[in-house]
Amino acid sequence: MTRRCSSLTGSRRGAVPRSGLCGSRPVGARTEGTGLPPPVCRSLVPDRPRARVRHDDRVEFEPYRGELLAFCYRMLGSFHEAEDLVQETLLRAWKARDRHDPARASVRTWLYRIATNACLTALEGRGRRPLPSGLGTPSDDPEAPLTPALDIPWLGPFPDARFDVEVRADVRLAWVAATQLLPARQRAVLVLREVLEFSAAEVAGQLGTTVSAVNSALQRARATLAGARDADGFCEPGDPEVRAVIQKYVRAFEAADVPALMRLLADDAVLEMPPVPLWYRGSRAYGLFIDRVFRMRGPGWRMRELTANGEPALAAYAPEPGGGHRLHSLQVFTVIGGRVTHNVVFTDPRVLDAFDLPHELPVDGFRRER
Repeated sequence: MTRRCSSLTGSRRGAVPRSGLCGSRPVGARTEGTGLPPPVCRSLVPDRPRARVRHDDRVEFEPYRGELLAFCYRMLGSFHEAEDLVQETLLRAWKARDRHDPARASVRTWLYRIATNACLTALEGRGRRPLPSGLGTPSDDPEAPLTPALDIPWLGPFPDARFDVEVRADVRLAWVAATQLLPARQRAVLVLREVLEFSAAEVAGQLGTTVSAVNSALQRARATLAGARDADGFCEPGDPEVRAVIQKYVRAFEAADVPALMRLLADDAVLEMPPVPLWYRGSRAYGLFIDRVFRMRGPGWRMRELTANGEPALAAYAPEPGGGHRLHSLQVFTVIGGRVTHNVVFTDPRVLDAFDLPHELPVDGFRRER
């Protein structure tokens, strides 16, 4: 099977010559076999230690795509914007490949410098991407109108299954939402130093500043996050206790059993649903709203298990009047101490498209994946 070179062809931001950028495809990407052997890729490391890369050398950037995408997502809070910025980063790197000096910085460090500056430029003049719970007090009306606020750039989820990115606590929604409180350069310092573990000197070089400025920015970022609500708490989706809670939640939701759902909730459980700015706190308010959902859309929902942001998630399919089920939402859970403490429900169709989920389930054709 022919491996796709660079995955940059067809990008909205431009294409890179297929002969130049080689590597394996991202997890979940589609390829079409042509019967030709895969291209031969060579490392960027030259034969002589201080030789620079020539224009006719092949440059292997593709292995860095997944981690660059996770980095840009942490910076921007949007998976789609992160994809665009990674495309831009690799295109810039391709055009400047003859100027890279491996004696001064590794390929990875060099790529992160390009990606960091692309993210900082994209963030100029922008506000943060919040979740509804970051904008005001919880609602006490389970019958409140569900009016989307489309003028707000909401924080979005990250589709784990599409990319080979290590599941870590620092990609979860609550953590990314908390880092949105930071100025862009502080956010970059925090992610580069504490998540990606670059040295202070490397980060100073990536940001064009000094080591003392990097250390100062890191201290201020830590102080801000220390006071951020829900900055702690992480559940491994593969943990047996977590899986048991999610599977009980699936059975209760598919049975439209609101009391059973409420027994799975922490007393102060949070339910929120961007782009609707409403959010609810407490198991009673959560249960009343879910009861409203069943009254509006009927019972007989179907759920598919997956993960997002390194956390357990469910794709919810609402019953259709003529039979079958249509994709309604993606629900991303935090489970702590055997109880659901947080559920963020995404209904934006563009957000759902990032997860490559089927839009419809046929009548009698549903099989839940385990």
